[in-house]
Amino acid sequence: MTDQTNIAEGPNFAEGVRIADLTSTVTKGRVGEEPAILVRTNGETYILGAFCSHYHGPLAEGLVSEGAIRCPWHHACFDLHTGEAVRAPAFSPVTSWLVEEAEGTIFARAKRPRSKPAPLNQDRARHPGKVVIVGGGAAGFAAAEQLRRQEFQGSIMMLSDDSAAPVDRPNLSKDYLAGKAPEDWVPLRKASFYSKHGIELRLGTKVVGLDAGSREVALSDGSTVPFDRLLLAMGAEPRRLSIPGADQPHVHVLRSLSDCQAIIEQARVARRAVVVGASFIGLEVAAALRQRGIEVHVVAPDKRPLERIFGAQMGDFIRDLHEQNGVIFHLQETANQIDGRQVRLKGGGMLDADLVVVGIGVRPRTEIAEQAGLLADRGVVVNKYLETSASHIFAAGDIARWPDPHTGESIRVEHWVVAERQGQAAALNMLGAKVEFADVPFFWSQHYDVPINYAGHAETWDDLTIEGDIPAKDCLLRFKRRGRTLAVASIFRDLENLQAELEMERAAVA
Repeated sequence: MTDQTNIAEGPNFAEGVRIADLTSTVTKGRVGEEPAILVRTNGETYILGAFCSHYHGPLAEGLVSEGAIRCPWHHACFDLHTGEAVRAPAFSPVTSWLVEEAEGTIFARAKRPRSKPAPLNQDRARHPGKVVIVGGGAAGFAAAEQLRRQEFQGSIMMLSDDSAAPVDRPNLSKDYLAGKAPEDWVPLRKASFYSKHGIELRLGTKVVGLDAGSREVALSDGSTVPFDRLLLAMGAEPRRLSIPGADQPHVHVLRSLSDCQAIIEQARVARRAVVVGASFIGLEVAAALRQRGIEVHVVAPDKRPLERIFGAQMGDFIRDLHEQNGVIFHLQETANQIDGRQVRLKGGGMLDADLVVVGIGVRPRTEIAEQAGLLADRGVVVNKYLETSASHIFAAGDIARWPDPHTGESIRVEHWVVAERQGQAAALNMLGAKVEFADVPFFWSQHYDVPINYAGHAETWDDLTIEGDIPAKDCLLRFKRRGRTLAVASIFRDLENLQAELEMERAAVA
């Protein structure tokens, strides 16, 4: 998070700033001692809090477009007029001040009262009485929060088989695991949020069946829960090793808060760790454990880490970055046995390991949907409104396969921000809004002090152009197919990444 001490600098908008002195769309400043930005666009002036409510990204370095400002770090979006968070990963608004203009000078006046969201095109008389959400992750939380933000008056029940309330899962493999973030950063909301907003959160509750016709879900205790609208947001399950010794207590996967806490507890005494898999999770775990001073070995069958996603040059850079931080790679290699505190490699090598973390991907949890007869194809198939083949049942997040207007293909994406935004869109559509889900997918990955931002989706490409210098940590990569940009990845080119995202939105396939 950004250190906000000693950064309330620049003009004091409460005392006024002359329009003639404004030389850019966004001006950094303050209102009293509170950091703020002044945005002047299309002849209108807005004054907002300076930092994103998600991870406190500097909004002054973001992108102003279509009545909103986008955060440069993780692409949250805020309404310029109200400060309302209109796109995940931010859920809380930023401060908005009333603005007065007199004799060529702009003044910040009182803070604007928090406004209600713009009314949807919906018939409130036809709202569902009972919404049930299966899953306690990104999509499920975002849907419940959006329903209440839209002043939905019916009941909301979240059924989660996790033991913890919804958490900020990306932090589990980043700062929290590295010991640089306190645990109170991890929950998406305090426990009181759910009771205050009338959201019945049932933890440790396993859904075992679904009857789409009678509109009921069956629980493992034999009871059933009726619904008028249902959101399936079960997420994904980590893939586990199927080799001898993989069931030992020092062998872990990382998905939940309890998984992370178990790894942290063992990391307190571990000297050597083996990470199996050079996935995003695997490499972020490797970086976090190195920051704890643990010797880390990464075992993976790949020639280069993340080459399939980023290409060879970026793959080489990521490997070099981790090696510079002490990680030892064993590539084009696999583990075939965990013998006590040793990991045996297929090639004959042996690695000592007090701690083993497996990061070899996930599989979508689609069994309930498939057993209920919902249309499935490597995920639960949904339309542009995130409706399944049963119109009163929606799906969002890791399990959903939707028609992507940017690639013209049906895709399924395992990204945190995508899941949150789909949850938000599904909530609106359960209320009858008919909002098409057309967001450009986005994710970020953190490796030591190097963030990699990725916007778009390119399972395959025939052209990769590199702008800037990858080893210098100053670059933007464009992944193209038939001359059309499908995705971009960048290091420390946040504004360009946002601009590319906007270009892809505007160039969506009709």
